Amino acid sequence: MADQAVPGQSTWKPVTKSSTYELVIDAIEERIMNGSLTVGDPLPPERELAGRLEVSRASVREALRVLESLGVIRSNGGSGRAAGTFVAAMPSAALSRFLRLHVALANFSIEEVIETRIQLETSSATLASSRIRKDDIAHLNAHLAIMDTPGVSLEAFNDADAAFHVAIAEAAGNQLFSDLTEAIRNSLRLPILRAFGTVPDQEALMVQLQSQHHGIFDAIVAHEAQTAARLTEDHITTAVTALQLTLR
Repeated sequence: MADQAVPGQSTWKPVTKSSTYELVIDAIEERIMNGSLTVGDPLPPERELAGRLEVSRASVREALRVLESLGVIRSNGGSGRAAGTFVAAMPSAALSRFLRLHVALANFSIEEVIETRIQLETSSATLASSRIRKDDIAHLNAHLAIMDTPGVSLEAFNDADAAFHVAIAEAAGNQLFSDLTEAIRNSLRLPILRAFGTVPDQEALMVQLQSQHHGIFDAIVAHEAQTAARLTEDHITTAVTALQLTLR
């Protein structure tokens, strides 16, 4: 029987040499990159995909496991139209997991992570200064209120701190900025908490950081982009210096 193309998808082409699961991943990635596969599209069943690519089902199965762990695809069990394997939008949780593991393995130095954070978050503050909406202001205020709470725990303060910075990225209107900011902050959560534990006067540092948060917030709401960017960089530098942040 002739190979029948799935509606909206071009014909699958066999890989050109003895394949491993990496080559199956390459074949799927190529179709995503050229637009043949988009979010929500189904992949052919495992047996059919193996036949089209002329590889073993074991190679296809391993490739799908890797792609699912990365959040690129999702598998639904059962029967009917909802069952099968589909292309999924990569969630920020998958990106966070990837970055967190690489930071933990010291594949990125702390200097690289902090430098990236400064560039990313100053850009977010700049954009947020011109794009912020009422809902964004409410979200930022909610996180500030948690950190303003007398006797707030270090863990709650840090989590609200991270959420505050992610909310600024969301206010910038750039989903990639938001996902990257969340991923970087998640990757630094344990190092930050560990470093905070060595600070002689934790409360004083929390008060200082919170004062800086309010300054950043005020600048963004006042649409003062340059001030917001400068205060954001000063804030990150203050925290890194006070915590003597390391990945170990």
